[in-house]
Amino acid sequence: MLFLHQLFVLVVSGLALLLTSAAAKMDPMTCSPMTETSTGSIFPAKLSDKNLEVIGVGVRRKGPIKVYSVGLYASEKLKQRLSTLSRTKDKATALASLRSAATEEDVSFLLKMNWKVGAEKMASAIADAVSPRHTGKPSQVEELKGLIFTGVAGKGGATPGTTFQFDCSKKGVDVSVDGKSQGGVSSSELSKAFCDIYLDDKSVSASLKDNCIDNWSMP
Repeated sequence: MLFLHQLFVLVVSGLALLLTSAAAKMDPMTCSPMTETSTGSIFPAKLSDKNLEVIGVGVRRKGPIKVYSVGLYASEKLKQRLSTLSRTKDKATALASLRSAATEEDVSFLLKMNWKVGAEKMASAIADAVSPRHTGKPSQVEELKGLIFTGVAGKGGATPGTTFQFDCSKKGVDVSVDGKSQGGVSSSELSKAFCDIYLDDKSVSASLKDNCIDNWSMP
């Protein structure tokens, strides 16, 4: 009888361990690395210098060319907000929540180049996307363009594997290239405009928005 009791205890303990492990894997708030499937780019679960978690990933295309992959990083609060919404019934609300997060809290965009782009062309492409969305001084867009250009000019352009990190807050936009800070531009309007490149109705990466919602919203 003692042997049977001990066997029962072992079986129950093992079952409890399996259920706990499975629950952890299914936890919707789990923070894990993400892979942008079309490029194979892997985005870390968290940014080493920020207390922000990856929310979703996508790709920036120009015709058939996959120019770069992009990941959105934000606080867990955004995950929780999206988790209360349906990706089918509440998609418009979910998209609005995603966009509003950029004006309510700090977010970061991590870009990973998949195609070589010259320094001037890369800086101009981002500046041209920000400009029509920006309500502040035009000089702020030029300043942002200069930071991007300086960051990649020395290496012959934005080559495959080059990373750009844009940290957006109410204070402005800070730019890093390959992990090295290039400085920032103090402007809440510029920060919002930059976020809108990826999160507004004319997003340059609709796949990023869809992935964020698919990852955290209910069916």
